Amino acid sequence: MRLAIAGAVIGLIAAAGAARLVQGLLYGVRATDPVAFIGVPMLLMSVAALAVYVPARKAARVNPVDALRSD
Repeated sequence: MRLAIAGAVIGLIAAAGAARLVQGLLYGVRATDPVAFIGVPMLLMSVAALAVYVPARKAARVNPVDALRSD
């Protein structure tokens, strides 16, 4: 999750800078649209959390002794 959070922060900074550059090309949307700047990172964080949770839950069900014995 640390990589996903770092990527979201870097992406938000880059998007804020790029929004100023393409502000003239946007039609009907402000360059600092809160839905885009809050909604998209939240969606990506939820996908990243799900991608982390599913394998971690599966690994937590494995008995440590059995895992060590199989190696």
